[in-house]
Amino acid sequence: MPIHQTMRLPIAAAVLTIAATFAFAQDDDTYELSTEEQQEIQYYQAILESLSPQTGDIRLSGNLATLHVPDNFYFLDSDDAEKVLVDIWGNPPGQDVLGMLFPQEYSPLDYESWAVTVDYVADGWVADEDAGDIDYDELLEDMQDEIRDANPDRIAAGYGGIELLGWAEAPHYDSSSKKLYWAKELRFDGNEDTTLNYEIRALGRRGILTMTFIANGSQLDEINSRRESVLAMAEFNEGNRYLDFDPSVDEVAAYGLGALVAGKIAAKTGVLTAALILLKKFGVFLLVGLAAFGRRIKGMFTTDKLEPK
Repeated sequence: MPIHQTMRLPIAAAVLTIAATFAFAQDDDTYELSTEEQQEIQYYQAILESLSPQTGDIRLSGNLATLHVPDNFYFLDSDDAEKVLVDIWGNPPGQDVLGMLFPQEYSPLDYESWAVTVDYVADGWVADEDAGDIDYDELLEDMQDEIRDANPDRIAAGYGGIELLGWAEAPHYDSSSKKLYWAKELRFDGNEDTTLNYEIRALGRRGILTMTFIANGSQLDEINSRRESVLAMAEFNEGNRYLDFDPSVDEVAAYGLGALVAGKIAAKTGVLTAALILLKKFGVFLLVGLAAFGRRIKGMFTTDKLEPK
């Protein structure tokens, strides 16, 4: 029996064709799509058709950990995740995550969609004895200062600045499951909507499994309602669990839980990038200047049901 099942995302191709061919009425006016806008729709359609969603038990990095993906979610592997993060959501290339989780009812193009990136940082066993000693309010102020200091480099690279507005959910550590979670509310230059980065860190024998929710700032309640089910999906396999740590052979990480929250170590491409650079552009058709049109067709790409190939 296969470990996972590959699924397909129905994309309502007929509706896309109509959208690209016919005009839509907006109040008393009629808006007809330009050639450029039709090409934009076809571009995103092609990306969706190239994705291979999966459900079931999915092994990460060989035998490191397993994701138990139920039918009401689907998983995209590393290559597909790069397409979503970069080509659809406008992040810099080279995100290099292990994959992404989506609720089954959303496609990456839906205005209301949210997702969870999954990755692993092999920095060693993280001691958790400082869990009760961290001043998270002070830590937040330090993070806000560092983000402001990093903004000139982001702007110079063409990605705009970021403002860390505050905790959407204050950090919490579950000592029994060895999982730490918190949420930041961010605003990216040029976006009216705030972005929610809801972080989960699962501690293992030799490193940390990182899970980052990327959502609209107004979706905190929805994220909280699904948080426990997402937490339950990921587990380190036997031999890689936190309690499997052997001090005689295993390395200890050079940081504690506070550094995990600060985001200074979970970045493969530099300080403060992994957690904070993940942006979702809500309503991709806003990119072609079609605010009214984008809202009119925001549901056209929604997946009614994931069906086996």
